[in-house]
Amino acid sequence: MTWIRTIPPQEAGPELRRVYEALRGLYPPEYHTDVDVLKRPDGGTDSIVAAHSLLPDAMFHAMSTHAALIQPDMPLTRRQQEMISTVVSALNRCFY
Repeated sequence: MTWIRTIPPQEAGPELRRVYEALRGLYPPEYHTDVDVLKRPDGGTDSIVAAHSLLPDAMFHAMSTHAALIQPDMPLTRRQQEMISTVVSALNRCFY
């Protein structure tokens, strides 16, 4: 997905690992599993979160904001949230 170096959770140092774990705790459970169709031939998966891994503080702030916006008690349903994301991605010609 990204053209920059990323650091996956299993390779993260202590600070970055704490950020990954803190973010994981903020997201709904359905975000905790990999999607099989997104797995690369090497077994890894692309991650918009990992795309921010070189700047752990920025990663935490950006991704925790997103986590707050997708909580179940928000006025939009998960289906509506996904539809908005899909339309925006399509308009941006983004394949993921």
